Amino acid sequence: MKYTSGVGALLLAVPAALLMVNGAGSRGLAAQTAGRTLTTDLPSKVSNREMQPLTDGSRQGLRLDARPGDGGAWWPDVQFGDGTIELDVRGNDKPQQSFVGVAFHGDDKNGFDAIYFRPFNFRAATDVGRSHSVQYVSHPAYTWDKLRAESPGRYEAAILAPPDPNAWFRARIEVAYPSIRVFVNSATAPVLEVKQLSDRKTGWVGVWVGNNSDGAFANLVITPAKR
Repeated sequence: MKYTSGVGALLLAVPAALLMVNGAGSRGLAAQTAGRTLTTDLPSKVSNREMQPLTDGSRQGLRLDARPGDGGAWWPDVQFGDGTIELDVRGNDKPQQSFVGVAFHGDDKNGFDAIYFRPFNFRAATDVGRSHSVQYVSHPAYTWDKLRAESPGRYEAAILAPPDPNAWFRARIEVAYPSIRVFVNSATAPVLEVKQLSDRKTGWVGVWVGNNSDGAFANLVITPAKR
């Protein structure tokens, strides 16, 4: 089954096991703590992409196709502030055609913060290429090219134990405003650590793909910070 959508169109269905999120109130938080998948809120917005549900072994998720411009799928009813985002991601090794990641603190004015990966750079032949493996951006004000020009090496980094660029890898993003730390697979040290550039402290969560990129995403888990 396929779903073709423009900006803000409804996503009608998705596998129930795709998303673990905290529901409203203590019941949702308790269920999440117990490790159960919550299906209270399903993704409801897709922008500039066609989405297909995806099953790959034990992974349940979605795939976004490749088109010019950025795109993504959003869960606008899930308000995420501080906490942890974890997900499985799969891109590919095609130069300049694999930009895949997760967006958070999104709003209805096209503002969001994001961590994304360039798998084609994971095992690049040069140090410069590898140093562009993982990127932080804050749209609309702080795009990758602006950050690279004004603060080279500060908002992107290499992955010291790089995954296979064509395979699934696990990403974990820890948000404690304004601190953002990014971990890949079983690494105990962050591959990237930055200060959030926007003043958004809560908002939507989504999966994101860049210009001419497709991407696969599964097992998205959101854990709110303990208060």
